[in-house]
Amino acid sequence: MSMREQIVDAAERVIRDLGLARCTTKEIAEGAGCSEGTIYRHFRSKEDVFLAVLAERLPGLPPVLRALPEEVADEGEVRAALQQVAEEALVFYRESMPVLLSVFAEPRLLERHREWTRVTNTGPQRAAELLADYLRRAQRAGLVSRDADPAAAAQLLLGACYLAAYGGGSAVPAGGPEAPREAAAFARQLWRTLAPAERPAAPGESRATR
Repeated sequence: MSMREQIVDAAERVIRDLGLARCTTKEIAEGAGCSEGTIYRHFRSKEDVFLAVLAERLPGLPPVLRALPEEVADEGEVRAALQQVAEEALVFYRESMPVLLSVFAEPRLLERHREWTRVTNTGPQRAAELLADYLRRAQRAGLVSRDADPAAAAQLLLGACYLAAYGGGSAVPAGGPEAPREAAAFARQLWRTLAPAERPAAPGESRATR
């Protein structure tokens, strides 16, 4: 591991343990096993160290959403995709929240981080856009109700996962052995609001052949 990586790792640990307000270059240097001067040989400012933590050490949610299939085959696939997204979103918010919430205490750092997410197209709005795009594809395939709002549904799922990770919601737990099962239950609840209304079966027609 390079010295730069050691510094970024140390900064992440200090932020998680002490919070951003108490994350000093002295604490980072002690954690990285270097001098404070060494930090400034790799970064222009402490703010740049924090931005490196945000960019390089937080789990990524958009890659999971970009991997959702272009062609939507059946409703079982949509339900499975919603469950996967819910599970991954829980991990993302749970792991990233201690760092991201600290950033809100530093207005200048928050503004720089928002600018970085805008330039790289990786902010929370991008995650919602990618999920909404997937739901629109499912809608065009007749697998999501024509009356459903894909953008609102995407925000509903991701917002509920954020709330659960924060500890303020009960729809999906923040972690533990029950998380996958509860994520699946939440995905089913969301699906019930998205699924097209069933039409009556024609004589001799089964659900499987519709």
